[in-house]
Amino acid sequence: MDILDSAAELKSAGRKVCVAIGVFDGMHLGHQQVIRQTLADAEQHEALAVGITFDRHPNLVVAPDRVPPLIYSLPQNLRAIAALGVDAVWLIRFDEAFSRQTGEEFIRALARDCGHLHSVCVGSAFTFGYQRSGDVALLRKMGQELHFVVHGLAAVSLDGKVVSSTRIREAIRAGRLDEASQMLGRGYSLAGQVLKGEQLGRKLGFPTANLEIGGLALPPSGVYAAHAHTTTGRYRAVLNIGVRPTIASSVPSLHLEVHLLDFQGDLYGQELEITFVERLRDEQTFASLEVLKLQIARDIERARRLFGEEQCLRPPL
Repeated sequence: MDILDSAAELKSAGRKVCVAIGVFDGMHLGHQQVIRQTLADAEQHEALAVGITFDRHPNLVVAPDRVPPLIYSLPQNLRAIAALGVDAVWLIRFDEAFSRQTGEEFIRALARDCGHLHSVCVGSAFTFGYQRSGDVALLRKMGQELHFVVHGLAAVSLDGKVVSSTRIREAIRAGRLDEASQMLGRGYSLAGQVLKGEQLGRKLGFPTANLEIGGLALPPSGVYAAHAHTTTGRYRAVLNIGVRPTIASSVPSLHLEVHLLDFQGDLYGQELEITFVERLRDEQTFASLEVLKLQIARDIERARRLFGEEQCLRPPL
């Protein structure tokens, strides 16, 4: 999948273009429906299927006091879009200048720059442009003028409720990860860059990767069995989310630390994606680091038993 800096990069292809537009945080079932409609259009008309999204949440620019925690990091979101099979993504730099563009200005520029715009697909409630001046009604009006088809798709429902990024965030924060996974259409996971830590885990005999988690929606604090996806493959893992109450700190801060089972190597600077399997216990305060070390060993043993049970259901990793 190509990552584009501008719609003008599509014109040189000389083909019709079908686009799906959205923030697409989490690429949940509703987002997937929008992308798949674009893919169907592109296949039928021998066109390019293109996703259009943003390099940051628009609220960071237009409403910085109302920025929601993200379900996915940007690389994770782009991988989820790519997995559906689009030809390219136009990743728009959402800055102050772009935020001043009206909905009509944006669509006219898109139709002009991509050459032959065949269809635009969005969710039925999607709004865009300065002061939310664009919506499906505007798209349909402009589609008649500029000769492109508009799909404004109704929201997907699950258990009688609309699937939305907001609902998924609420499920994650409440620890209802199975519910979040159902709405995502895949196992809930989060991703972040591995940072240099204090190497306390290594001193305890259980080296951990410390993930950058700023701005992400997070499950409740505690210890979890998980799968860690690295550049070299997938590994079973045990992770802790919390403030590490046993470790003395003048300013406690939230950490996500992952111990990969049976792994040797250097992960610093890499992006690590973690898929949650099962919550093992609450975060606890221990009397000493030695007691903490014993508990970590028990957590790992419990995770190994859990993964051993999984082997009965599917081939081992």
